[in-house]
Amino acid sequence: MVNKDKLITTGLFTNPTAAQLQGIDAILTAGATTETRQLAYILATAYHETAKTMQPIEEYGKGKGKPYGEKFKYGGGPNKRVAYSTPDKLYFGRGHTQNTWYETYEKLTAHNTNGWDFLNNPELLLQIQPSVWATFYAMTTGLYTGRKLSQYFNDTTTDPVNARKIINGLDKADMIAGYYEKFMECLLQTNIT
Repeated sequence: MVNKDKLITTGLFTNPTAAQLQGIDAILTAGATTETRQLAYILATAYHETAKTMQPIEEYGKGKGKPYGEKFKYGGGPNKRVAYSTPDKLYFGRGHTQNTWYETYEKLTAHNTNGWDFLNNPELLLQIQPSVWATFYAMTTGLYTGRKLSQYFNDTTTDPVNARKIINGLDKADMIAGYYEKFMECLLQTNIT
């Protein structure tokens, strides 16, 4: 378990709730063999993408006004969207990393060995274990943007700012890099690494 006092002294939380600690512990458990810098970046991303709850959440607005908030596949990108009718689901952001788009849910379904059918049951990403699995899988394989953790955290590179490209360009990259530094401090000063 993470050191609750360290979470407070770094300024990440003023008084961590049981749900926040549960979310952190689920990520730490899944990442027991993950390189420390990569694990800190996963924690920082989840912290940001879940509005600091550390629990899988639905995107605020549920994709309203965005093509993935309607029945469109990503297709070939802007102006090349492809409509779909089945399943009768919308693929707005869900989970610790706000998984969006039909194709993402389809790939998560195809690549997990737990039998989770995210395409037909996207709300599975609101459960902690499927969401944590999806977070690790996507961030380590480059599912979202083609970029993955090992490109930014390896023997020659530590780049928490550009690591944001794993998820979403450089949107809020400096802020999340700041969270990364605080989670690194927590991980290095506890006995969980």
